[in-house]
Amino acid sequence: MKVAVIFNKRKNTEGEGVINVFGAQNQETYNPATVERVAAALEQGGHNVRVIDGNIHVIEQLQDFMPRVMQGDQPGMVFNMAYGIQGVSRYTHIPSLLEMLGIPYVGSSPAGHGIALDKVTTKVMIQAAGLPTAPYWVFHNADQIQGDLPFPVITKPKMEAVSLGIQVIHDMNSLRTAITGLVAQFKQPVLVEQFIPGREFAVGLLGNHDPEVLPIVEIDLEGDAFGIQSLEDKLRKPKNKLCPAQIDDKLANELRRLTRETFKVLGIFDFCRVDFRMDEDGNLYILELNSMASLGMTGTYVCAAKAAGYTYESLINRMLDVAVERYFGKEFDDAALNREEETTITRKDPLRVRLRSFLRSNIGTMEDYLEKMVDINSFVENIDGVNLLGRWISSQLSGSGFDRQVFSMSEVGNVLYFTNHAGEANDVLIVGNLDNPVDYEDYISFSEERGRIYGTGVSRGKGGIAVLLGALKALRYTRTVKRVKIGLLFITDDSKGGSSSRTIMQELSAKSNYVLGLNGAGLSGEIITASLGSTCFNIEVNRTRSKVRNQFFSDEDDPVLYCAQKINQLKKLNSEENSVFVTLTGMETRGNEDQPVYHAALSFILRYQNPEQSKKMDVQIMRIFEPKPHGSVRVNVTKGAQRKPFLSNNSTLQFYDQIEKIAKVVEVRINKEETGITSLLANVAPGVPAVDGLGPRTGGYGSKDEYIVRDSMIDRSVLLAYLIYKIGRQFG
Repeated sequence: MKVAVIFNKRKNTEGEGVINVFGAQNQETYNPATVERVAAALEQGGHNVRVIDGNIHVIEQLQDFMPRVMQGDQPGMVFNMAYGIQGVSRYTHIPSLLEMLGIPYVGSSPAGHGIALDKVTTKVMIQAAGLPTAPYWVFHNADQIQGDLPFPVITKPKMEAVSLGIQVIHDMNSLRTAITGLVAQFKQPVLVEQFIPGREFAVGLLGNHDPEVLPIVEIDLEGDAFGIQSLEDKLRKPKNKLCPAQIDDKLANELRRLTRETFKVLGIFDFCRVDFRMDEDGNLYILELNSMASLGMTGTYVCAAKAAGYTYESLINRMLDVAVERYFGKEFDDAALNREEETTITRKDPLRVRLRSFLRSNIGTMEDYLEKMVDINSFVENIDGVNLLGRWISSQLSGSGFDRQVFSMSEVGNVLYFTNHAGEANDVLIVGNLDNPVDYEDYISFSEERGRIYGTGVSRGKGGIAVLLGALKALRYTRTVKRVKIGLLFITDDSKGGSSSRTIMQELSAKSNYVLGLNGAGLSGEIITASLGSTCFNIEVNRTRSKVRNQFFSDEDDPVLYCAQKINQLKKLNSEENSVFVTLTGMETRGNEDQPVYHAALSFILRYQNPEQSKKMDVQIMRIFEPKPHGSVRVNVTKGAQRKPFLSNNSTLQFYDQIEKIAKVVEVRINKEETGITSLLANVAPGVPAVDGLGPRTGGYGSKDEYIVRDSMIDRSVLLAYLIYKIGRQFG
């Protein structure tokens, strides 16, 4: 199952992740280490996990990750750890959003969180249900205090948690000062309760219809009947927890009963913790219910779960399970998800789980790899840069059991071929490119923003190489890489149509059972089974007549008008039915300040479906630009980079069917596409099953703003690693 863990990162700057700073700001955040521990626990449970910051961009990230049940996908879940960013009832914000989006989640509804966070509403509902709670008063300012109160009392902001603002007060002057300070600090009313000297208990609950009550915890107040657990205690030196609490069965049963009743009265789901005080006469008082009990390792809830026999991993997965049961029923299990489990590997730790767990924990390394590659300017004309990138990749593969072969290419950079075996044939040949077509002046450096990674080449090869390196390291970690005969080919002339590396690719692909390309996928995870070929054309137009100073020339002398007429003729060649497209890529003119333009240059790309179309279209284009006798302009036509189409075949379509099955196992969304974007696999030997687009999901392809989706590096690495493994086993 796909599970998004949503939490709130601690903000580095005011206003980060929101449109405006508005209302009370959240002071309650999870330690990132705890969030990672929860994510790792879910991965060990076999789930596909993504960690998401619950800010303004959360919908966009959920759209990228979550399955579409209405389109036939199996449901996903959110494991909600988000306390909110700002404003009133912040616990409710993410659950409300998830309700709107139609995404099931772990934890209480917006109504449940809203009631539990509001300490006054909680006490009203508890009292109305006949449950015991201490006498209380609510003050908006210190002037509202009338008469004597039964000191000592304890103050609490009306809608805060984690012991924020609590104070034990013993006299009226101190109470007035405390209320004034708390109202100013938290901008909300203050709850004042009669303080109950005595012992303190916390009782955790897990489940819904017949919830499990976890072992009772007593907070060790070290014999101080007036002791409390302050925020400082929780953050710096948590008080000892006695679990199971040393109490008799009668008291234990009453604590369990009151916990269940409070859970039902407040309308809470899945899990919670109820806090109690007990006076010296043995009377119990409900203090509050925490609808988002802390999952920190030192927290009361985790302490109780461990006493109940849970490991941290089994606790987190049980929390997910009870939410799944609430939404879908107990019958909703792995079988209902149609998961394909490995027959030779236990369900507890299948290969796909270990791959994903390794890769998610190494996403930072993959990102560092990508940044290093983007920093190397491998423009196709910069041979030193292309070769530098090749040497860096060689250094990454040198310790992984791959031997290198170099094909010297003085004009475009050295083509590199790596294998992890001594044989001639490969189970799989994986093809990437080292060059890119972006010149120095248009180079964009590495940057990350809103879950997207920008930089020259991230979608044109470098993102795919980062995915490959991650997949190979994951296979090595799981000790499965040596079981597959892998060939890695890195060409250096992709920007020029692959003409120099054509023979090498044909020979190596002919000796391989399958071929995979590392080009970036589209935003929907497209796997490319075919693509169009292309030819670049450059047209130069110059006036030929003698020029007389200050003379105005006729239309037939005008290179710009000539190009405009030809563009109209070129557009008529477009045929969606026949998959023929002409794309204008540039036009420039030259002229003097006091005379009309004397030179124009036009460039365009012709895309076509098969070689026969290419020949026919070449003839038509040459006819369009055929010079007229005694013409007033001189025309020169030059053909630039030409790339063959990547043709589909039955073996490729059968190969895609296998990839589609694997994608379901590893829970990675893919789509089959025959694309108009050219593929680096155009020169694969005929008949060999080959697909492209195994790189990360990309956007802005072919523009300065090209980017990859950061988290897709994990998904695509898992898909690639598992695919390599299955190829080695002949999909058995």
